[in-house]
Amino acid sequence: MATWRLPLLRRTLLLSSPPPPLFFQFSSFSAPLKQSKFKPSLVQCSSLSMEESTSSTAIHSEIPKTGRKSSWRPMCLYYTHGKCTKMDDALHLEKFSHSCSLELGESVSGLKSLRAQEFDYFLVLDLEGKVEILEFPVLLFDAKTMDVVDMFHRFVRPTRMSEKRINEYIEGKYGGFGVDRVWHDTAIKFEEVIEHFESWLRKERDGHIKLWREEGDGHLNGAAFVTCGNWDLKTKIPQQCEVSGMKLPPYFMEWINLKDIYLNFYNRRAPGMLSMMRELGIPPLGSHHLGIDDSKNIARVLRHLLTDGALMQITAKRARGTPNTVRFLFQNRV
Repeated sequence: MATWRLPLLRRTLLLSSPPPPLFFQFSSFSAPLKQSKFKPSLVQCSSLSMEESTSSTAIHSEIPKTGRKSSWRPMCLYYTHGKCTKMDDALHLEKFSHSCSLELGESVSGLKSLRAQEFDYFLVLDLEGKVEILEFPVLLFDAKTMDVVDMFHRFVRPTRMSEKRINEYIEGKYGGFGVDRVWHDTAIKFEEVIEHFESWLRKERDGHIKLWREEGDGHLNGAAFVTCGNWDLKTKIPQQCEVSGMKLPPYFMEWINLKDIYLNFYNRRAPGMLSMMRELGIPPLGSHHLGIDDSKNIARVLRHLLTDGALMQITAKRARGTPNTVRFLFQNRV
């Protein structure tokens, strides 16, 4: 099993070194570009979310609704961790979704604008946590059906914080969503999260396809990470690996920054997820800065780009032998 851990001595030295610097992300808005070609998301995978922006206010108020009724339901976050004990509770099942698939819109089989894609799957990732990673959600987006067919979601317990600081941090981060209790009940160390994630990558898809070339170069197989910006994979994952005393897993070596694809396809700059959604007329669902909900909204932007005829290409790649060096492949980028 590949867990990419460093030797114990190296890990001890890392844990005694000063913490990495803080990193922040900002979202902004611009004028609408055009209406979406598909219906709002039909969320079918779990979260106990309420709505908020960066100041814990409802994100639904930021972008006008389309008037269409959405069947969105919050996810049961205990279910995503395999710990839901209310599967026989009818009221709970009605209130929260317990499916790891997500139908994003109408069938795309008749669309003439679709382009053949290099990848069979896209792994939509949106990390949460400024000091250390607190949430690690990945949605498996099928490039053929253009729906989410599986997901991985874990809350992450910080390595260097005291319990008092963790309690304060989580109350501030997740208390407004009402999911702080779920976080405390389910969060595990980052090393364990990566072990769980690698087990998830090993699962066979379509009867034979595995997302990870574990026995080869360790890269993804027929799949690519999709992020809203470079921060998640360029900066935060390497930082967290250092804090946790781990080597950087090789499947984190390249990714698609959706903001760069958006800029080059529409010839219009969008600084963040909400600005892309506003310009495309996609009403946001769930809670902004709850990673699992943001990942779903990013997947909806991805689907819109694909239905309009965009080609998903790798936008950033780490240099072989020097993983701290990142090469950006698009001349025009955000």
